[in-house]
Amino acid sequence: MYYIIVNPASKSGRGAKIWSELQPVLDKKEIAYKVFFSKGVEHITKLVRDLSTSLLKAESDFILKLIVLGGDGTLNETLQGISDFNRVQIGYIPTGSSNDMARDLGLPRNPCEILENILSCTEPVLMDLGCLTYDQTAGRSGGQTDGQPALKRYFSVSTGIGFDAAVCQEALVSRFKNILNKLGFGKLTYLSIALKQLLLARKVACTITLDDERQINLPKFLFIASMIHQYEGGGFKFCPGADFRDGLIDICAVGNIPKWLILIALPTAFSGEHYRFEGIDRYSASKIHLETSVPLWVHTDGEVTMKSSSITITCEQKKLHFLI
Repeated sequence: MYYIIVNPASKSGRGAKIWSELQPVLDKKEIAYKVFFSKGVEHITKLVRDLSTSLLKAESDFILKLIVLGGDGTLNETLQGISDFNRVQIGYIPTGSSNDMARDLGLPRNPCEILENILSCTEPVLMDLGCLTYDQTAGRSGGQTDGQPALKRYFSVSTGIGFDAAVCQEALVSRFKNILNKLGFGKLTYLSIALKQLLLARKVACTITLDDERQINLPKFLFIASMIHQYEGGGFKFCPGADFRDGLIDICAVGNIPKWLILIALPTAFSGEHYRFEGIDRYSASKIHLETSVPLWVHTDGEVTMKSSSITITCEQKKLHFLI
């Protein structure tokens, strides 16, 4: 039995169209399945949490097989609802506007071919999973809420603080994104918003601590992307060579670099050549702590929850069971 999560609104309705093409394939093969449709923000997380609670408790040896049809954000919402990753296997059919997970894994473009691969997969690929902890929980406006427990969020692709998260936050509410998606130019969404946010961005101070030992002080920084995979933001290859099975998180830190030079460096990130510019540096660690002088937007897989000035990022090696 497969439990299928569909985000019908992904990429301006493309999710619903692709599901209409995949459903006859499942029916023809007489595959047992149940399908659930996303009804809005956080609905998928609650849905998966309910499935995990009821099905995994019912049988001690039960394996929950999920097929997620949506964008990287839909997959991210799914992760938040999983109670036992050892007993959940995930297949992913990308229908979003960025699809960075699919890009890094080299998934076929044809959704039917991806579905066939999922159904025929007998041994899931074990992939690293990132975990972000907001050490000082901040509200959506950035105000501190002391006394509340620390909030954790998983991520499969990347998490970022600063400029890249601000881009994601605007993209989530952008009408321009929907227009470009309908025209087939969804990849331009993040680039156009990035240019706008770059002009508005202010640089603040940040301290990076790697594996509780090495400390890097950045008097000024624009953003820090911490990544399991190579791509984020619709194809920016911020961490070329990142390995989703090595137990490490790769970091792209953009520090004190003039904005005019960012305009030159940013396009080179599509091919991973941005490290030739002074002020853009790369690190790796299994645990990262970031402390910023002011609260900034933070994202996980493009999903923006809140602002924070203190976050810890860890890599949970080979925790995600992926059907590919």
